[in-house]
Amino acid sequence: PGGDDGSAKEVRPDDEAESSSREDGPDVVRVGALINDVQQLDLQSHSYNVDMYMWFKWDNPDINPARSFEFLNAFEFWGHIISYETSTPQKLPDGSYLQVFRNQGKFNTKLPLERYPFDTQHLTVELEDSVGDESDIVYRPDTDPVTLSRGLTIPGWEIGEPTMEIVSNRYDSNFGDPRTKDITYSRAVIDLPLTRPSGTYSLKLLLPMLLVALTAVLALAVHPKYVEGRIAVGITALLTLVALQITSNSSLPEVDYLILLDKLYILSYAFVVATMGMIVRNSWVDAKGNVEAAIRADRRGLAFLVGAYVVAATLVMVFTLT
Repeated sequence: PGGDDGSAKEVRPDDEAESSSREDGPDVVRVGALINDVQQLDLQSHSYNVDMYMWFKWDNPDINPARSFEFLNAFEFWGHIISYETSTPQKLPDGSYLQVFRNQGKFNTKLPLERYPFDTQHLTVELEDSVGDESDIVYRPDTDPVTLSRGLTIPGWEIGEPTMEIVSNRYDSNFGDPRTKDITYSRAVIDLPLTRPSGTYSLKLLLPMLLVALTAVLALAVHPKYVEGRIAVGITALLTLVALQITSNSSLPEVDYLILLDKLYILSYAFVVATMGMIVRNSWVDAKGNVEAAIRADRRGLAFLVGAYVVAATLVMVFTLT
């Protein structure tokens, strides 16, 4: 990992780190952030653009953590614009130092889609010092560490309460130095949760699928003698479902698992195919001259298929969302 200037993270051998560490412990650096805006949330690249102010507060005049930090999950390092409010740290009345800067740039984190379109995404910004490990610098959340700009909105999402967590990060590498091991760094993780409005996405994505499936099963309400028309309804519904799924997934990345929307489409495919199978079976009953028996079978089949579809869809959603 490198610093803002592209330099490699400085890793010191254990004996040097022990001899150079201060007797009074590491410097405590308080971290805070104000999120101005979030733009260009792209599920396909798992990236998002964040415009925010950040600040560091510390006591040791010999360090400047606002110059030595690095973003760990920056999507494009070259695309980040950092502008400092002051050229040098400001000394506060309590004797501590403060430096504020503004960062605009893209970040990246893997966005899980198992629950799509009822998913909650966590947009994170992760940073740690590029030089000092936990024996030198330890991050702590400042008072009211993460706030949102008044009026901040993200179209298509409901914004949750942002948080900041400080974790100890140990790299599974000695960076080529066999004398170095078990070096940990203090990492600040800013988390902004976003949730899709369930009612809106149900109408936009699930209602069309439900209407197509129910239209297909209504073919069982047509008189059995119109077998060609009944089968045509089922085939049309099947092709429509395929087109709807392709359109719905066009804005999503390729993943190696089934999302909730995929499971519901597969269930709808099975529902339509079962409907067509029942149409064919009852058509043979009608062909044998037993029209009343075919009509009764159609009615029983319609009630059974609709009930089974609703129960199965409910179970799929419950098991996926819990």
